Amino acid sequence: MDDLEAVAREISACELCDLHIKRTLAVPGGGNRNAKIMVVGEAPGKFEDLKGKPFVGMSGRFLDKYLEQAGIKREDVFITNAVKCRPPNNRKPTSHEITTCRPYLIRQLNLVKPALILALGTSAASSMNLEYKHLSEIRGKVISTVLDGTNVSVFATFHPSFPMRFPSKRTTFLNDLKRAGELAKNTTM
Repeated sequence: MDDLEAVAREISACELCDLHIKRTLAVPGGGNRNAKIMVVGEAPGKFEDLKGKPFVGMSGRFLDKYLEQAGIKREDVFITNAVKCRPPNNRKPTSHEITTCRPYLIRQLNLVKPALILALGTSAASSMNLEYKHLSEIRGKVISTVLDGTNVSVFATFHPSFPMRFPSKRTTFLNDLKRAGELAKNTTM
């Protein structure tokens, strides 16, 4: 029987791609196993790699602040990443790395059964098999898709590092988070 702890153990021991070679810790993700929102980031950064937990560095603190402002409690969501190990020099994950990690993400998705997936950034959106050239084409929209036989609703927005660097995008990011919260709240599970 699959459970989140079993998936986390497999991720922690995973050697399916080269990212495991230099990782300190894999970052399976965690949070509320009955979450209406599953937050999917791109990949662990330096602090996540050291602690084995998602979004605990600067981007995580920024995300927490904006989730709170949007009326979403971090303890009410499940947070994970498209890729479970830190890419060297914080580069974006490759399509091969995203594809290699996708079965773990799908298993987590099938166990949590969120009403909405909040995809943060291009790699997270790519992990959902969404078709687009630029994030701006899908940002702020709910897209229904099928992942490995499971129907899911995905809401894509910026990775928190983007509005951190570009303050003019912070209002848009906050409004996206508020909308995601409302969508999840109004969806029956």
